[in-house]
Amino acid sequence: MRNSGNKEELLKSGPIFKTMLVMGIPTFVAQFINLMYNIVDRVYIGHISGCGAQALTGVGVCFPIITFISAFTSLIGMGGAPLAGIALGAGNREKAEKILGNSFSALILVSVVLTIVFQLIKKPFLYMFGASDATYLYAGPYLSIYLVGTIFVMISMGLNTYITTQGAATTAMFSIIIGAAVNMILDPIFIFALDMGVKGAAYATVISQAISAIWVLHFLTGKKATLRIKRENLGLDIHILMSICALGISPFIMGATESLISVVFNSGAQKYGGDLYVGSITILQSVMQMISVPMNGFASGVQPIISYNYGAKNMERVKKSSFTLIGITFMSSCVLTLICMTIPGKIAGLFTTDVKLIDICSSVLPIFMAGMLVFGLQSGCQNSFLSLGKAKQSLFFALLRKVILLTPLALILPGITNSVMGLYYAEPISDVISAICCVIVFMITLKREIILKE
Repeated sequence: MRNSGNKEELLKSGPIFKTMLVMGIPTFVAQFINLMYNIVDRVYIGHISGCGAQALTGVGVCFPIITFISAFTSLIGMGGAPLAGIALGAGNREKAEKILGNSFSALILVSVVLTIVFQLIKKPFLYMFGASDATYLYAGPYLSIYLVGTIFVMISMGLNTYITTQGAATTAMFSIIIGAAVNMILDPIFIFALDMGVKGAAYATVISQAISAIWVLHFLTGKKATLRIKRENLGLDIHILMSICALGISPFIMGATESLISVVFNSGAQKYGGDLYVGSITILQSVMQMISVPMNGFASGVQPIISYNYGAKNMERVKKSSFTLIGITFMSSCVLTLICMTIPGKIAGLFTTDVKLIDICSSVLPIFMAGMLVFGLQSGCQNSFLSLGKAKQSLFFALLRKVILLTPLALILPGITNSVMGLYYAEPISDVISAICCVIVFMITLKREIILKE
């Protein structure tokens, strides 16, 4: 209990910037390493001799389904964790543990349903998502194996947010590092040494996710946890679930719309360009994730600071934490994006040895990534909305960027230009417009909250 008291004291009164680094860096590292689960797969798969480009494209068309499944971990994990943090800040530990217990049960239930459903419908969906007869030979086996590990993804990613919420950011980081390290070791063994190809990549991922899930459950049922999974809290409470889903719908939409936009981009690239252009989308979205996912990971680590102090009605600390977060995410997105735009060919070369595919990525990456220069503004504001429990605002901007703006643009612009280039221009246009709107609304909302709390 002494340790948990120290963690709460850090959230309540620790120096803002130092506390943000203590909380944010481990989750930044964790999310970056977690991203390596898929990125490392893509890198190794893209270098399979004789079929790397086709194999990479095949695995790429699986991402809409994989991303959609992962979105449910955000719905339940990121929906419940801020509520648990607010309850903890208000001194209601019992309520916080009820939220955790309901989240655990919901994650198990959802994982079973998703596994069964997508095993049944995977083939027609993969063709709809941009697969061809040549690339389905790789997409089908990869996804079949990956789906077996759905329950492990749900547990490790969905519950890891609760470890961060109670101030144990380093522990949360190690839950990801352990699984990712295993994945990186097993990938070359299974893919190349055992000559299992894309199946080997899928097996490595499932095993590594299982190990991460075991680590998370070990901590959340052990004595070191401030919030624990307890048997008496596992029964589903409809009111708690509705509260979790109301807040989690925003990050869910963000994830689910990533799936939607992958479908739109892959099908458009297949229609206007062919398999190589579908492959380019896989690479470009991977590069974008290398910026956005770790950055959102840092912001997620900072969320407990804002949530705790919002629950404690310490609005000065809420304001300082939010503004500092926005500044950090903005600067990060600018610097990382500029690096990618400067060396597009070298970045593409990490994923493939196919000269034609590298040439395509070199010409379109600076265009596709331009909007990421300001994406950090939206990331900081949107995560602050979540920390304050503002589900409606966060949901709107999740929808604005991907559904209201990007999806129609990605459908319309290629037709207007009669060229695949319309796809690549759609992304930066939507990124810039949504970031500007999000900042304006957040400033208005925060000012109103400060007045109400004071």
